[in-house]
Parts: sequence; structure tokens; C-alpha cells
Amino acid sequence: MTVVVAVPDSPEGRTALSAAIDEARRRETDLVVLNLALDPLDVIGMPSDLPITVRERTGHADLADCVLAALDEYEGKVDLLVIGMKRRTPIGKALLGSLSQRLLLEADVPVLAVKR
Repeated sequence: MTVVVAVPDSPEGRTALSAAIDEARRRETDLVVLNLALDPLDVIGMPSDLPITVRERTGHADLADCVLAALDEYEGKVDLLVIGMKRRTPIGKALLGSLSQRLLLEADVPVLAVKR
């Protein structure tokens, strides 16, 4: 089985990546890193003791759609989705939307939401 982590270019993304590495080690499984940033993810410093696949963002303008499409591709093979969150006010969520909120509601796999 697989642990998948959504990594935007933010402090929350780095926190999610760290938590996902810990979870993959604990579960003794591989890790799929979904890079949601526009730039390629720097794999230097990633642990070599863990099978890691980095998938770059392709074709989806909406980040939640990108993550959900990747989960669909791994159908039945994902144990856990790891996402990073930051505290937002209810008005901030209503006005700006929330990637983490959408993934929590729409992902068909268990989601571990970590705060930085």
C-alpha cells in the first residue's frame, strides 16, 4: 500500500512532507509525493531508505482536482493521504476556499491533516 502526500510550495507543504515520511516509515510502505508547486521538487535531502516517487503537477489548474485525479489513478492502493493545514477564519474559508477542506471532504481515502 502507499502513503500519498500533497506538497504545495508553502510551510504547510513541508510540514505535510515530513509527516508523510514518518507515516510511510511507520507503515513500512512507499511514499508518493504530489508536487503541487510550479517548480520541480528538490529531492536532495529526501530519505534514501524509503521508496519515494515524486509526481509533478500536470494539466490541472485546480490543485484539489490534481490531487483527486492522482488518488483515482492509485485506486485501491492508497492507505493514507497527508495534507498540511493552516488556521483560517470561517470568513477566510468562505471567501477564498480551502484546498485542505476540499480534500478532507472529497478524498475517498483516510486523510491525515497536519498543522505547522
